[in-house]
Amino acid sequence: MTAAIPPRSDAPAARLSMTQVLLCGAMVVTLSMGIRHGFGLWLQPITMDRGWTRETFAFALAVQNLSWGIAGPFAGMLADRFGAYRVLLIGGALYALGLVMMAMSTSGLAFTGSAGVLIGMAQSGCTYAVIYGVIGRNVAADKRSWAMGVAAAAGSFGQFLMVPVESWLISAWGWQNALFVLGCAALAILPLARGLKEPAQAAHEGFRQSIGSALREAFGYRSFQWLMAGYFVCGFQVVFIGVHMPSYLRDHGMAPGVATTALALIGLFNVFGTYTAGWLGQRMPKRYILSGIYTLRSIVIVAFLLVPLSPVSVYLFSATMGLLWLSTVPPTNAVVAQIFGVQYLSMLGGFIFFSHQVGSFLGVWLGGRLYDATGSYDLVWWIAVGLGVFAALINLPVREHEIARGGKLPVAA
Repeated sequence: MTAAIPPRSDAPAARLSMTQVLLCGAMVVTLSMGIRHGFGLWLQPITMDRGWTRETFAFALAVQNLSWGIAGPFAGMLADRFGAYRVLLIGGALYALGLVMMAMSTSGLAFTGSAGVLIGMAQSGCTYAVIYGVIGRNVAADKRSWAMGVAAAAGSFGQFLMVPVESWLISAWGWQNALFVLGCAALAILPLARGLKEPAQAAHEGFRQSIGSALREAFGYRSFQWLMAGYFVCGFQVVFIGVHMPSYLRDHGMAPGVATTALALIGLFNVFGTYTAGWLGQRMPKRYILSGIYTLRSIVIVAFLLVPLSPVSVYLFSATMGLLWLSTVPPTNAVVAQIFGVQYLSMLGGFIFFSHQVGSFLGVWLGGRLYDATGSYDLVWWIAVGLGVFAALINLPVREHEIARGGKLPVAA
Protein backbone atom coordinates (compact mmCIF):
# COMPACT_ATOMS: atom_id res chain seq x y z
CA MET A 1 0.00 0.00 0.00
CA THR A 2 1.30 3.45 -0.85
CA ALA A 3 2.16 5.48 2.22
CA ALA A 4 -0.24 8.26 3.14
CA ILE A 5 0.84 11.76 2.19
CA PRO A 6 1.96 13.64 5.33
CA PRO A 7 -0.43 16.39 6.37
CA ARG A 8 0.31 20.03 5.75
CA SER A 9 1.65 21.83 8.82
CA ASP A 10 0.97 25.50 8.09
CA ALA A 11 -2.40 25.66 9.88
CA PRO A 12 -2.68 28.18 12.73
CA ALA A 13 -2.78 27.01 16.30
CA ALA A 14 -6.26 25.98 17.42
CA ARG A 15 -8.31 28.80 18.94
CA LEU A 16 -11.45 26.85 19.78
CA SER A 17 -11.38 23.50 21.50
CA MET A 18 -11.73 20.55 19.15
CA THR A 19 -14.56 19.16 21.29
CA GLN A 20 -16.52 22.41 21.04
CA VAL A 21 -15.97 22.70 17.29
CA LEU A 22 -17.01 19.12 16.63
CA LEU A 23 -20.03 19.21 18.95
CA CYS A 24 -21.51 22.47 17.63
CA GLY A 25 -20.53 21.76 14.02
CA ALA A 26 -22.00 18.27 14.19
CA MET A 27 -25.30 19.54 15.58
CA VAL A 28 -25.56 22.21 12.87
CA VAL A 29 -25.06 19.72 10.03
CA THR A 30 -27.36 17.24 11.76
CA LEU A 31 -30.17 19.79 11.43
CA SER A 32 -29.28 21.29 8.06
CA MET A 33 -28.58 18.01 6.27
CA GLY A 34 -31.20 16.00 8.16
CA ILE A 35 -34.07 18.31 7.19
CA ARG A 36 -33.20 18.34 3.48
CA HIS A 37 -32.64 14.58 3.27
CA GLY A 38 -36.36 13.95 3.66
CA PHE A 39 -37.58 16.37 0.97
CA GLY A 40 -38.36 13.44 -1.32
CA LEU A 41 -41.17 12.47 1.09
CA TRP A 42 -43.01 15.64 0.09
CA LEU A 43 -43.00 14.94 -3.67
CA GLN A 44 -46.24 12.98 -3.87
CA PRO A 45 -48.34 14.79 -1.23
CA ILE A 46 -47.44 18.23 -2.62
CA THR A 47 -47.88 17.37 -6.30
CA MET A 48 -51.18 15.59 -5.64
CA ASP A 49 -52.53 18.40 -3.44
CA ARG A 50 -51.44 21.21 -5.77
CA GLY A 51 -52.11 19.36 -9.02
CA TRP A 52 -48.50 19.76 -10.22
CA THR A 53 -46.39 17.39 -12.29
CA ARG A 54 -43.40 15.67 -10.78
CA GLU A 55 -41.19 17.82 -12.97
CA THR A 56 -42.51 20.94 -11.20
CA PHE A 57 -41.42 19.60 -7.83
CA ALA A 58 -38.18 18.16 -9.20
CA PHE A 59 -37.29 21.43 -10.93
CA ALA A 60 -37.69 23.37 -7.66
CA LEU A 61 -35.34 21.01 -5.84
CA ALA A 62 -32.97 21.12 -8.80
CA VAL A 63 -32.91 24.91 -8.48
CA GLN A 64 -32.34 24.46 -4.74
CA ASN A 65 -29.20 22.48 -5.41
CA LEU A 66 -27.99 24.92 -8.05
CA SER A 67 -28.72 27.92 -5.80
CA TRP A 68 -26.82 26.19 -2.99
CA GLY A 69 -23.90 25.63 -5.32
CA ILE A 70 -23.82 29.18 -6.70
CA ALA A 71 -24.06 30.77 -3.25
CA GLY A 72 -21.57 28.31 -1.73
CA PRO A 73 -18.31 30.00 -2.82
CA PHE A 74 -19.57 33.40 -1.65
CA ALA A 75 -20.72 32.01 1.70
CA GLY A 76 -17.35 30.30 2.06
CA MET A 77 -15.50 33.50 1.11
CA LEU A 78 -17.41 35.47 3.74
CA ALA A 79 -16.83 32.76 6.36
CA ASP A 80 -13.08 32.70 5.63
CA ARG A 81 -12.81 36.48 5.74
CA PHE A 82 -15.19 37.41 8.58
CA GLY A 83 -15.74 34.13 10.42
CA ALA A 84 -18.37 31.40 10.17
CA TYR A 85 -20.54 32.76 12.99
CA ARG A 86 -22.24 35.53 10.98
CA VAL A 87 -22.71 33.29 7.95
CA LEU A 88 -24.35 30.59 10.10
CA LEU A 89 -26.76 33.11 11.62
CA ILE A 90 -27.91 34.26 8.18
CA GLY A 91 -28.07 30.71 6.85
CA GLY A 92 -30.18 29.44 9.76
CA ALA A 93 -32.64 32.32 9.51
CA LEU A 94 -33.03 31.90 5.74
CA TYR A 95 -33.55 28.14 6.20
CA ALA A 96 -36.45 28.69 8.58
CA LEU A 97 -38.00 31.33 6.33
CA GLY A 98 -37.64 29.14 3.24
CA LEU A 99 -39.39 26.18 4.87
CA VAL A 100 -42.33 28.36 5.93
CA MET A 101 -42.65 29.90 2.47
CA MET A 102 -42.35 26.44 0.91
CA ALA A 103 -45.48 25.42 2.83
CA MET A 104 -47.35 28.55 1.74
CA SER A 105 -46.46 28.42 -1.99
CA THR A 106 -49.48 27.91 -4.26
CA SER A 107 -47.80 28.14 -7.66
CA GLY A 108 -44.85 26.42 -9.26
CA LEU A 109 -42.97 29.72 -9.52
CA ALA A 110 -43.45 30.53 -5.82
CA PHE A 111 -42.45 26.98 -4.88
CA THR A 112 -39.27 27.30 -6.95
CA GLY A 113 -38.48 30.60 -5.25
CA SER A 114 -38.93 29.22 -1.72
CA ALA A 115 -37.96 25.55 -1.88
CA GLY A 116 -35.45 26.29 -4.62
CA VAL A 117 -33.70 29.65 -4.41
CA LEU A 118 -34.21 30.58 -0.75
CA ILE A 119 -33.52 27.21 0.87
CA GLY A 120 -30.59 26.65 -1.48
CA MET A 121 -29.00 29.94 -0.39
CA ALA A 122 -29.65 29.02 3.24
CA GLN A 123 -27.95 25.65 2.91
CA SER A 124 -24.82 27.28 1.50
CA GLY A 125 -24.38 29.06 4.83
CA CYS A 126 -24.97 26.22 7.29
CA THR A 127 -23.56 23.02 5.81
CA TYR A 128 -20.20 21.39 5.17
CA ALA A 129 -18.11 24.07 3.44
CA VAL A 130 -18.59 26.60 6.24
CA ILE A 131 -18.24 24.03 9.04
CA TYR A 132 -15.15 22.47 7.48
CA GLY A 133 -13.44 25.86 7.35
CA VAL A 134 -13.79 26.13 11.13
CA ILE A 135 -12.56 22.55 11.56
CA GLY A 136 -9.57 23.17 9.29
CA ARG A 137 -8.49 26.25 11.27
CA ASN A 138 -9.03 24.76 14.72
CA VAL A 139 -8.09 21.08 14.44
CA ALA A 140 -4.51 19.88 14.06
CA ALA A 141 -3.58 18.65 10.58
CA ASP A 142 -2.92 15.10 11.79
CA LYS A 143 -6.54 14.86 12.99
CA ARG A 144 -8.22 16.95 10.29
CA SER A 145 -9.50 14.18 8.01
CA TRP A 146 -10.83 12.27 11.02
CA ALA A 147 -12.56 15.40 12.37
CA MET A 148 -14.17 16.04 8.99
CA GLY A 149 -15.37 12.45 9.04
CA VAL A 150 -16.96 13.03 12.44
CA ALA A 151 -18.81 16.11 11.16
CA ALA A 152 -19.97 14.26 8.05
CA ALA A 153 -21.10 11.35 10.20
CA ALA A 154 -23.19 13.79 12.23
CA GLY A 155 -24.90 14.98 9.07
CA SER A 156 -25.55 11.35 8.24
CA PHE A 157 -27.05 10.74 11.67
CA GLY A 158 -29.32 13.71 11.03
CA GLN A 159 -30.56 11.98 7.89
CA PHE A 160 -31.26 8.81 9.84
CA LEU A 161 -32.96 10.72 12.64
CA MET A 162 -34.99 13.22 10.63
CA VAL A 163 -36.49 11.01 7.89
CA PRO A 164 -38.81 9.01 10.17
CA VAL A 165 -39.60 12.21 12.09
CA GLU A 166 -40.57 14.00 8.89
CA SER A 167 -42.60 11.03 7.68
CA TRP A 168 -44.49 11.00 10.99
CA LEU A 169 -45.06 14.76 10.85
CA ILE A 170 -46.52 14.51 7.34
CA SER A 171 -48.87 11.65 8.25
CA ALA A 172 -49.92 13.09 11.61
CA TRP A 173 -50.08 16.83 10.94
CA GLY A 174 -50.18 17.15 7.15
CA TRP A 175 -47.42 18.22 4.81
CA GLN A 176 -47.87 21.98 5.37
CA ASN A 177 -47.78 21.86 9.16
CA ALA A 178 -44.82 19.51 8.96
CA LEU A 179 -42.88 22.21 7.10
CA PHE A 180 -43.84 24.81 9.72
CA VAL A 181 -42.45 22.55 12.45
CA LEU A 182 -39.21 22.05 10.52
CA GLY A 183 -38.93 25.81 10.09
CA CYS A 184 -38.95 26.18 13.87
CA ALA A 185 -36.37 23.40 14.19
CA ALA A 186 -34.04 25.17 11.74
CA LEU A 187 -33.89 28.17 14.10
CA ALA A 188 -31.84 26.02 16.51
CA ILE A 189 -28.89 26.63 14.17
CA LEU A 190 -28.66 30.21 15.47
CA PRO A 191 -27.64 29.46 19.08
CA LEU A 192 -25.38 26.62 17.92
CA ALA A 193 -23.49 29.08 15.73
CA ARG A 194 -22.25 30.79 18.88
CA GLY A 195 -20.07 27.79 19.64
CA LEU A 196 -18.31 28.23 16.28
CA LYS A 197 -17.48 31.91 16.74
CA GLU A 198 -13.73 32.23 16.25
CA PRO A 199 -11.56 35.02 17.64
CA ALA A 200 -11.04 37.63 14.92
CA GLN A 201 -7.37 36.87 14.48
CA ALA A 202 -7.74 33.08 14.25
CA ALA A 203 -8.88 33.05 10.63
CA HIS A 204 -5.98 35.24 9.47
CA GLU A 205 -2.89 33.74 11.09
CA GLY A 206 -0.19 31.76 9.31
CA PHE A 207 0.38 31.87 5.55
CA ARG A 208 -1.35 34.87 3.96
CA GLN A 209 -2.68 34.96 0.43
CA SER A 210 -5.09 37.16 -1.50
CA ILE A 211 -8.43 35.77 -2.65
CA GLY A 212 -7.50 36.34 -6.29
CA SER A 213 -4.20 34.51 -5.92
CA ALA A 214 -5.92 31.61 -4.17
CA LEU A 215 -8.50 31.26 -6.95
CA ARG A 216 -5.94 31.46 -9.77
CA GLU A 217 -3.77 28.92 -8.01
CA ALA A 218 -6.60 26.44 -7.41
CA PHE A 219 -8.32 26.65 -10.80
CA GLY A 220 -4.99 26.35 -12.59
CA TYR A 221 -4.15 23.16 -10.70
CA ARG A 222 -5.15 19.95 -12.45
CA SER A 223 -5.94 17.99 -9.28
CA PHE A 224 -8.44 20.66 -8.19
CA GLN A 225 -10.17 20.27 -11.55
CA TRP A 226 -10.33 16.47 -11.11
CA LEU A 227 -11.83 16.86 -7.64
CA MET A 228 -14.48 19.21 -9.01
CA ALA A 229 -15.39 16.75 -11.77
CA GLY A 230 -15.66 13.88 -9.29
CA TYR A 231 -17.88 15.91 -7.00
CA PHE A 232 -20.20 16.64 -9.95
CA VAL A 233 -20.85 12.92 -10.20
CA CYS A 234 -21.38 12.61 -6.45
CA GLY A 235 -24.08 15.28 -6.58
CA PHE A 236 -25.85 13.69 -9.54
CA GLN A 237 -26.03 10.29 -7.90
CA VAL A 238 -27.03 11.07 -4.33
CA VAL A 239 -29.62 13.77 -5.05
CA PHE A 240 -31.32 11.74 -7.78
CA ILE A 241 -31.60 8.79 -5.41
CA GLY A 242 -32.58 10.87 -2.38
CA VAL A 243 -35.38 12.74 -4.15
CA HIS A 244 -36.74 10.20 -6.62
CA MET A 245 -36.29 6.83 -4.91
CA PRO A 246 -39.45 7.16 -2.76
CA SER A 247 -41.55 7.68 -5.90
CA TYR A 248 -39.61 4.97 -7.79
CA LEU A 249 -40.52 2.49 -5.05
CA ARG A 250 -44.16 3.53 -4.95
CA ASP A 251 -44.37 3.18 -8.73
CA HIS A 252 -43.29 -0.44 -8.27
CA GLY A 253 -45.98 -1.13 -5.69
CA MET A 254 -43.94 -0.67 -2.52
CA ALA A 255 -45.69 0.62 0.60
CA PRO A 256 -44.77 4.18 1.70
CA GLY A 257 -43.04 2.76 4.77
CA VAL A 258 -40.48 1.02 2.57
CA ALA A 259 -39.24 4.34 1.18
CA THR A 260 -39.10 5.88 4.65
CA THR A 261 -37.10 2.94 5.95
CA ALA A 262 -34.83 3.04 2.89
CA LEU A 263 -33.95 6.71 3.38
CA ALA A 264 -33.43 6.14 7.10
CA LEU A 265 -31.09 3.22 6.38
CA ILE A 266 -29.08 5.40 3.99
CA GLY A 267 -28.69 7.94 6.79
CA LEU A 268 -27.82 5.32 9.41
CA PHE A 269 -25.16 3.52 7.38
CA ASN A 270 -23.85 6.84 6.13
CA VAL A 271 -22.78 7.53 9.73
CA PHE A 272 -20.38 4.60 9.54
CA GLY A 273 -19.33 5.27 5.96
CA THR A 274 -18.38 8.91 6.44
CA TYR A 275 -16.59 8.27 9.73
CA THR A 276 -14.64 5.39 8.17
CA ALA A 277 -13.70 7.49 5.13
CA GLY A 278 -12.38 10.25 7.42
CA TRP A 279 -10.46 7.72 9.50
CA LEU A 280 -8.96 6.05 6.42
CA GLY A 281 -7.97 9.47 5.08
CA GLN A 282 -5.34 9.71 7.83
CA ARG A 283 -3.89 6.34 6.84
CA MET A 284 -3.91 5.96 3.04
CA PRO A 285 -3.98 8.11 -0.11
CA LYS A 286 -7.34 9.81 -0.37
CA ARG A 287 -7.48 9.48 -4.16
CA TYR A 288 -7.72 5.70 -3.74
CA ILE A 289 -10.53 6.12 -1.22
CA LEU A 290 -12.48 8.36 -3.62
CA SER A 291 -11.92 6.10 -6.62
CA GLY A 292 -13.04 3.08 -4.61
CA ILE A 293 -16.21 4.83 -3.43
CA TYR A 294 -17.32 5.76 -6.96
CA THR A 295 -16.52 2.27 -8.28
CA LEU A 296 -18.57 0.63 -5.55
CA ARG A 297 -21.50 2.99 -6.14
CA SER A 298 -21.75 1.90 -9.77
CA ILE A 299 -21.55 -1.76 -8.82
CA VAL A 300 -24.25 -1.38 -6.17
CA ILE A 301 -26.63 0.44 -8.53
CA VAL A 302 -26.18 -2.20 -11.24
CA ALA A 303 -26.93 -4.97 -8.73
CA PHE A 304 -30.03 -3.09 -7.52
CA LEU A 305 -31.37 -2.79 -11.07
CA LEU A 306 -30.70 -6.40 -12.00
CA VAL A 307 -32.10 -8.26 -8.98
CA PRO A 308 -35.87 -8.61 -8.44
CA LEU A 309 -37.23 -5.61 -6.54
CA SER A 310 -38.45 -6.41 -3.04
CA PRO A 311 -38.32 -4.77 0.39
CA VAL A 312 -35.24 -6.86 1.20
CA SER A 313 -33.38 -5.78 -1.96
CA VAL A 314 -34.34 -2.15 -1.26
CA TYR A 315 -33.02 -2.32 2.29
CA LEU A 316 -29.78 -4.02 1.21
CA PHE A 317 -29.28 -1.39 -1.49
CA SER A 318 -29.96 1.44 0.95
CA ALA A 319 -27.61 0.09 3.60
CA THR A 320 -24.80 -0.44 1.09
CA MET A 321 -25.35 2.86 -0.66
CA GLY A 322 -25.51 4.52 2.74
CA LEU A 323 -21.93 3.43 3.43
CA LEU A 324 -20.91 5.29 0.26
CA TRP A 325 -23.35 8.21 0.46
CA LEU A 326 -21.39 11.16 1.86
CA SER A 327 -18.14 9.28 2.35
CA THR A 328 -16.65 11.36 -0.47
CA VAL A 329 -16.95 14.53 1.64
CA PRO A 330 -14.16 14.08 4.25
CA PRO A 331 -11.41 12.91 1.85
CA THR A 332 -12.29 15.53 -0.80
CA ASN A 333 -12.16 18.44 1.64
CA ALA A 334 -9.11 17.02 3.41
CA VAL A 335 -7.25 16.88 0.08
CA VAL A 336 -8.10 20.52 -0.61
CA ALA A 337 -6.73 21.53 2.81
CA GLN A 338 -3.67 19.34 2.29
CA ILE A 339 -2.87 20.91 -1.08
CA PHE A 340 -3.75 24.57 -0.51
CA GLY A 341 -3.83 25.09 3.26
CA VAL A 342 -6.75 26.27 5.37
CA GLN A 343 -6.90 30.05 4.89
CA TYR A 344 -9.51 29.78 2.11
CA LEU A 345 -10.72 26.26 2.79
CA SER A 346 -14.41 27.25 3.00
CA MET A 347 -14.21 29.23 -0.24
CA LEU A 348 -12.36 26.52 -2.20
CA GLY A 349 -14.63 23.88 -0.70
CA GLY A 350 -17.55 26.03 -1.84
CA PHE A 351 -16.29 26.03 -5.43
CA ILE A 352 -15.85 22.26 -5.42
CA PHE A 353 -19.31 21.95 -3.91
CA PHE A 354 -20.68 24.17 -6.69
CA SER A 355 -19.67 21.40 -9.10
CA HIS A 356 -21.45 18.92 -6.82
CA GLN A 357 -24.60 21.01 -7.00
CA VAL A 358 -24.52 21.32 -10.78
CA GLY A 359 -24.56 17.54 -10.77
CA SER A 360 -27.35 17.59 -8.19
CA PHE A 361 -29.39 19.93 -10.39
CA LEU A 362 -29.09 17.60 -13.36
CA GLY A 363 -29.75 14.48 -11.27
CA VAL A 364 -32.95 15.72 -9.69
CA TRP A 365 -34.27 17.59 -12.73
CA LEU A 366 -33.47 14.85 -15.25
CA GLY A 367 -35.12 12.37 -12.91
CA GLY A 368 -38.40 14.25 -13.18
CA ARG A 369 -37.96 15.24 -16.82
CA LEU A 370 -37.12 11.77 -18.12
CA TYR A 371 -39.78 10.15 -15.96
CA ASP A 372 -42.46 12.42 -17.42
CA ALA A 373 -41.11 11.71 -20.94
CA THR A 374 -40.66 7.93 -20.66
CA GLY A 375 -42.72 6.87 -17.64
CA SER A 376 -39.62 5.29 -16.10
CA TYR A 377 -36.50 6.18 -14.10
CA ASP A 378 -34.40 3.44 -15.76
CA LEU A 379 -32.42 5.73 -18.07
CA VAL A 380 -31.34 8.00 -15.21
CA TRP A 381 -30.20 5.01 -13.14
CA TRP A 382 -27.89 3.91 -15.96
CA ILE A 383 -26.57 7.43 -16.45
CA ALA A 384 -25.63 7.37 -12.76
CA VAL A 385 -23.75 4.10 -13.30
CA GLY A 386 -21.71 5.48 -16.20
CA LEU A 387 -20.86 8.67 -14.32
CA GLY A 388 -19.65 6.60 -11.36
CA VAL A 389 -17.13 4.80 -13.57
CA PHE A 390 -15.96 8.15 -14.94
CA ALA A 391 -15.47 9.59 -11.43
CA ALA A 392 -13.55 6.52 -10.30
CA LEU A 393 -11.04 7.00 -13.12
CA ILE A 394 -10.50 10.76 -12.84
CA ASN A 395 -9.75 10.67 -9.11
CA LEU A 396 -6.78 8.34 -9.56
CA PRO A 397 -4.35 11.01 -10.91
CA VAL A 398 -5.11 13.52 -8.10
CA ARG A 399 -1.84 14.68 -6.48
CA GLU A 400 -2.24 15.08 -2.74
CA HIS A 401 0.98 16.78 -1.72
CA GLU A 402 1.27 20.45 -0.78
CA ILE A 403 1.32 22.70 -3.83
CA ALA A 404 4.74 24.13 -4.70
CA ARG A 405 4.86 27.89 -4.23
CA GLY A 406 7.82 29.83 -5.60
CA GLY A 407 7.69 32.47 -2.91
CA LYS A 408 5.53 34.19 -0.40
CA LEU A 409 2.41 35.52 -2.05
CA PRO A 410 0.98 38.97 -1.35
CA VAL A 411 -0.92 39.43 1.88
CA ALA A 412 -4.64 40.01 1.42
CA ALA A 413 -5.66 43.63 1.76
